[in-house]
Amino acid sequence: MNAEHLAALDPIFAECLRIGGPVIRDFTRPTGFVGLLRMVMEQQLSTKVALALWAKLQDRLGGEVTPGAILALDDETLRACGFSRQKIGYARGLAEAVASGRLDFDIIHDLPDEEAIAQLVALKGIGRWSAEVYLMTTLDRPDIWPVGDLAIQLGVQRLKGWADKPTAKQLIEVAEPWRPYRSLAARLVWHHYVALQEQARAARVGKGLLPR
Repeated sequence: MNAEHLAALDPIFAECLRIGGPVIRDFTRPTGFVGLLRMVMEQQLSTKVALALWAKLQDRLGGEVTPGAILALDDETLRACGFSRQKIGYARGLAEAVASGRLDFDIIHDLPDEEAIAQLVALKGIGRWSAEVYLMTTLDRPDIWPVGDLAIQLGVQRLKGWADKPTAKQLIEVAEPWRPYRSLAARLVWHHYVALQEQARAARVGKGLLPR
C-alpha cells in the first residue's frame, strides 16, 4: 500500500502529504548492532544532534562501529561521542551481548513482531519504543505502531485536532483501521511532524531569531 491509498482511508494522511510533500522522508536505519546502538544513542536527542554525534563516533572508530570497537573505547571517549553515563552502560551491555553470542540478530530477524520485541527488550536500555522502531526502520516490518514515540503522540494530536496529547490506549484505538499498514501510518505522521519543525525553524531564521 502506498501513501495515497492510506490517505484515502483517513484524511489525516492527506494532510501529512500536504504539509510534508508527496515524497516521504527516509527514516531507515542499518540492521544489527549498528542500528540498535544508534537508537540507544539517539534516545532523548534531536535528530540533528544525534547525526552529528554518530558521525563523531564513526570518525573516532575509522568508520567501523563494531561490538569489539565499542568495548575497547574508554568511558571518556564514549562521553565525548554523546553517550551519557547511563547510555555507556547500555552500549557496553549491547556490545557484550552481541560479542558473546547471547544476542543473535539473525534469529531475532526471523521472529514475529511481538516475539522479536520481547527478545530485544530483555536487553538493559532497550525499551519497547527502541524495539518497535528497530523493527520498523531496519527490517521494514509493515505493521508497527510505536505509541510511545513523542512525535507520533504530538503529530496525531494535531492531525486529529485533539485538545490533549493522546494516551497509548487512544493511539492504539485510532490506528486500528490502518492495520496492517501502521508502519506507513507512523512514517507519514513523522513526515508531517518533521516538516512542521522545519517550517517553524525557517520562520525563526526569517525573523532573525536563529542564524542561517
